[in-house]
Amino acid sequence: MKIISEFKEFAIRGNVVDMAVGVIIGAAFGKIVTTMVSQVVMPPIGLLLGSVDFSNLSIILKEKTDTAAAVSINYGVFINTILDFLIVAFVIFLAVKQINRLKKEAAVETKECPKCISTISIKATRCPHCTSELLET
Repeated sequence: MKIISEFKEFAIRGNVVDMAVGVIIGAAFGKIVTTMVSQVVMPPIGLLLGSVDFSNLSIILKEKTDTAAAVSINYGVFINTILDFLIVAFVIFLAVKQINRLKKEAAVETKECPKCISTISIKATRCPHCTSELLET
């Protein structure tokens, strides 16, 4: 029974739930990006390159027969997948960059009390923890 209670504590811990939500949203976002690349980005690029449908680009290694399917290298699908990855990576980069910028802004709003080393508001003139008077900096 102890293992069940330990698992319950682990499963309902906030960061596990946050991670699960992130994975689910990430999967949904991946589908959106895949659809955008295959249905919005690639058709105009294919049109500019002479009506090429990238998803159909392949090298036939062995033709289809009555008893076996064709064997091919589908490099057009690979190109679409690379574009999917680049778009997702760029969006994640922008999101992390924004989060880091917000963290820096939040850090500027606090300072340390020189007497008790507690984190206090940058606007404080007296420490709420040790009641020391703070010098203007």
